[in-house]
Amino acid sequence: MDAIDLLKNLVQRPIAALDYFWADLDPSQLNTHPGGHPNSIAWLIWHTARETDAQIAPLAGTEESWTADGYADRFDLSDVNLGTADIGLGQSRDEAWAVMVEETAEGKALLRNYLEAVYDNFAAWVDTLTEVDLARVIDEQWDPPVTLGVRVLSVVDDAAQHIGQAAYVAGTVEFVDLSRS
Repeated sequence: MDAIDLLKNLVQRPIAALDYFWADLDPSQLNTHPGGHPNSIAWLIWHTARETDAQIAPLAGTEESWTADGYADRFDLSDVNLGTADIGLGQSRDEAWAVMVEETAEGKALLRNYLEAVYDNFAAWVDTLTEVDLARVIDEQWDPPVTLGVRVLSVVDDAAQHIGQAAYVAGTVEFVDLSRS
């Protein structure tokens, strides 16, 4: 198995990990904030999709699914002044709390569909890469400089951590107060 085959497998893992707990969540549980923490399950999944989308689309030479596929409009976070470039870094508590899904099957589906669209695009792009592409330096601000392959690994590693956090919270939602106070 070569590096490209490994990356193809790796890119499928965040969605596969989501499948372990997704069906057990009702839409209201996605907006649960255990202990009053700003990051809900919905926020963790949204952030996973947003940061992957924002990092991979420019590398692939495409527009982010967030804007290209209309997800920014469908999530409608404009009332809390979250612009289309927001990916969840440095948000205030109120901004993070505002990232929630409509507590309906459609709201739940929207969140999942966005993550899947991002990872479908990611997988399609990885399928076009070569070993030479993976070795190309894309960021010289670091020591050592970051190659395309390392950036891809970093993005998926971060996604795996956030999906793991969401899985942990999903496993505790029956024990926490589902109120927003």
